[in-house]
Amino acid sequence: MNAREALEVVCSRAWPPLVEEPLKDWRLRWAGGFTGRANSALAVGDPGRPIPDALRAVCDFAHDRGIQPMVQVIRDSPNERAVVAEGWFQATRHHRGHEVTVLTVDNLSFHVKAPPPGVDNRHFHVKVADEPTADWWELTLGPGEDIPAARSVLTGGKVGYGVATLDGVVAGVVRGALVDGWLHVGRLEVDPAFRRRGLAKTLMGALHTWGAEHGADHAVLQVAEGNAGALALYAGLGYAPHHRYRYWVPEPGSCEDSTS
Repeated sequence: MNAREALEVVCSRAWPPLVEEPLKDWRLRWAGGFTGRANSALAVGDPGRPIPDALRAVCDFAHDRGIQPMVQVIRDSPNERAVVAEGWFQATRHHRGHEVTVLTVDNLSFHVKAPPPGVDNRHFHVKVADEPTADWWELTLGPGEDIPAARSVLTGGKVGYGVATLDGVVAGVVRGALVDGWLHVGRLEVDPAFRRRGLAKTLMGALHTWGAEHGADHAVLQVAEGNAGALALYAGLGYAPHHRYRYWVPEPGSCEDSTS
């Protein structure tokens, strides 16, 4: 695999589905419908069979588990061109955005030596814990997301749970997972009542410190291309684009279940 594909495998391991089946290099994933990443086929590398046959296997896997067939493919890659040639189209209805930018930062220990400029965290208590608290779950999970599958995905692997509190009230949260020297950042959320106070940067600084203390030298995160605010935040913390990926789905009625 090339560097982009290898990093996608790292990100997938940091966001583990409930069920994962290999299709040679590809990964078929299911997690009860919680997020596209955990409920799509990661189409990187060689599936070990012609692309039409691989996409039929994606369809069968999805149908067996009651989810929409979908593939996650690196943008402008040979696999994406092959998926397009089979008549699949962009999953524009994916609610979190079907086009995603993968951002990375290297030399993580360097980035935690000093707090980012403009951050005033004197009044917030920030901690990265080994276990999620009830308040962490409450702010992390959106409407309809508090299901067993979501809790399984978010607690899989070596994970740190960042929490910022003010006067005993949880103001912000973040999740970090460690995989092969990478810190995978996700689920950064600040309560609306505490926004525009530098808290997101404070949480990221605490998570970077935790990651560096646990041996991570690089960090990676995934942001929907339309999320201009998040992209600006992470650029200010030293993150730069590494690559992009997109979700693709079959034409309605074109992906029949060959096992039925």
